[in-house]
Amino acid sequence: MKILLDECVPWPMHKLLPGHECSTVQKCGWGGIKNGDLLSRAESQFEVFITADQNIRYQQNLQHRRIAIVVLGKARWRLIKPVLVHVVAAVNAAQPGTYTKVDIPS
Repeated sequence: MKILLDECVPWPMHKLLPGHECSTVQKCGWGGIKNGDLLSRAESQFEVFITADQNIRYQQNLQHRRIAIVVLGKARWRLIKPVLVHVVAAVNAAQPGTYTKVDIPS
């Protein structure tokens, strides 16, 4: 699966998503692009978008999107790493147009 990591997602996560091809918003040259335009660009090249922007669901109309969106409850690597199994499960279960939030305890 091709995965795009948002600017707020820690890069080490890509090493722990085995079997998936990961890139970042920065590597694609899309840094600073607003979410609507970013999602439009991403869905032509990626199957999953991972972000920590919890407002994306309310800021964007996700109803007709082809890309799956996985939202992390927090963006700090030290908090994500212990629950990475849940992130991997959300990515592996992602289907086009779905939205999944992974809670990250403090």
